[in-house]
Amino acid sequence: MSAARRPRRVCGVTAASGYAAYIAGLPRVLSGAATLFRDAEGRVLLVEPNYREGWALPGGTIESDVGETPREAARRETLEEIGLDLAPGRLLAVDWVRGAGRPPIVAYVYDGGVLDGERFRAIRLQEEELISWKLVARDELLTYLLGALGPRVLAALDALAAGTGPAELVDGRPPV
Repeated sequence: MSAARRPRRVCGVTAASGYAAYIAGLPRVLSGAATLFRDAEGRVLLVEPNYREGWALPGGTIESDVGETPREAARRETLEEIGLDLAPGRLLAVDWVRGAGRPPIVAYVYDGGVLDGERFRAIRLQEEELISWKLVARDELLTYLLGALGPRVLAALDALAAGTGPAELVDGRPPV
């Protein structure tokens, strides 16, 4: 092996293996993506999970270990959870949710658009994870959406109505 191709060694460890160890030791961040669907009256489509309290938007974990992007995850999760294969619209909100005894979560919310009656009739719930779905008016969302999720959805609706860029949030609220 020529000198130009020989791996660089520092304290008996190659630079490549040292970098891999460095990356493996970095803090972890969980990530999720969801899609915000509405009806013609502006009510938001929520799903009721069977594995935790409260309701949610259709969405879930980003499978970054296989190279999935947040947008791809939002589409995949929508198909898996409610049976609709729809490309997400624009990004409405990004929320950094601090961890309490767990790694932090970065949550992405995409615009799913306004669904018509035909699309609502086509909804098929993923029975392994979901109990039901419903349409909820904006003023009732905080009753159903617990923790940072309620303010996150309200911020996404505000960004949608204003036509602005995505809302940047920390724990569901604009950063200070």
